[in-house]
Amino acid sequence: MSAAVTAGAETDTRPHVVVVGAGFAGLSAVRSLRKAPVRVTLIDRHSYSTFQPLLYQVATGALNPGDITYGARSFTASVSREGETWATFRKGVVTEIDPEAKVLTLDVGPSMTYDYLILANGVTTNYFGVPGAREHAYPIYTRAEALAVRDRMTGYLDHISATGETDGASVVVVGGGATGVEMAGTLAELRNSVLPTRFPELDPDHVKVILLEMTDKVLAPFDPKLRAYAAEQLRARGVELRLGAAVAEVKEDRVVLKDGSELPAQMTIWATGVAAHDVVKKWGLTQGPGGRIVVGPDLRVPEHPDVFVAGDIGIIDGDPLPQLAQPAIQTGAKAGKNLLALLEGRPTSTFKYFDKGTMATIGRRSAVAEIAHGPKLTGTLAWLTWMFVHIFALLGNRNRIMVSLALMFRYLGQRRSVLVVGD
Repeated sequence: MSAAVTAGAETDTRPHVVVVGAGFAGLSAVRSLRKAPVRVTLIDRHSYSTFQPLLYQVATGALNPGDITYGARSFTASVSREGETWATFRKGVVTEIDPEAKVLTLDVGPSMTYDYLILANGVTTNYFGVPGAREHAYPIYTRAEALAVRDRMTGYLDHISATGETDGASVVVVGGGATGVEMAGTLAELRNSVLPTRFPELDPDHVKVILLEMTDKVLAPFDPKLRAYAAEQLRARGVELRLGAAVAEVKEDRVVLKDGSELPAQMTIWATGVAAHDVVKKWGLTQGPGGRIVVGPDLRVPEHPDVFVAGDIGIIDGDPLPQLAQPAIQTGAKAGKNLLALLEGRPTSTFKYFDKGTMATIGRRSAVAEIAHGPKLTGTLAWLTWMFVHIFALLGNRNRIMVSLALMFRYLGQRRSVLVVGD
């Protein structure tokens, strides 16, 4: 291992807190430490933070990637206290952790020492060992993946427009959770609105959108009435909904189901399942289901009490949390508060999740929203609630303005949907 280097360590005696991951949990952890007598280094493999709930809007051409990303260095500069450098950013992937020596090894540059560590590096796509899925399916978990879906979709439409080869012109979306439902509903609306105006030579009926779900329901965590509404709205938009359909193999031009049947698919979108990054296995920390790092009720790794874990990458032993934005935000904030308690000589406290509810959009003025201890909404009101919550949660006023304009133009403006094809 190379000699550890910590910027400013020679002159700055404040405890060094390293936060790995610039997602919901990592940013929340950094914010919670703003008044703490520490210096913070935020590490991420990308130089920006991505607002993942809106990636499907990038994949379907409503938004540009810059609308839902925010520079990590801009974030650390915005939270740093005036007159001093409190938080800094370093781009890289943590390849090794030595918790005894309190040293991180990164893929680029010198290693780094820490006094306290918050791991919040999130998760990635889980293909569940399905043959061909990794090679041929299109995930939408990162900015680059969303752009790949968008470019594949627009490129294929141009191809069949030029050749007339519409046999088997299908998009198969695997997974009936929120991402799959949102993706399938939006693709069907685009098929219905974009093709007649932008591709008048194509018959929309020849382009199918198929949603596969291995269970007997979509949006399983939601109330049964909301699930039924979502399924009805998907079918009304022309989505071919296949429930109880498990995928056995993904090929370049088709999806094979476990019952032996095959579905032609010019593009297969993988919208189901997440798992820890492979690199986490090298960190030497106890992992549970999905490769998530096992932590105690106060979010600390039991065998290494100066290491906290927040967000999707962590799992509380005996009390697993849903892998959603709110649990990530809340665990990130709690990790910071418990770290501050250690600095002040106070005992840490148990994390308690406050469920604010969940929501998903199906398409134009159609969504479901299940507010905790509140009403269950559908239709336009649910959609407006969904839009307000997502826009408010974005980082930066520019992003909020650009997303507001783009979504209002797509959903509330003219009936001819916009399809962004460039950055």
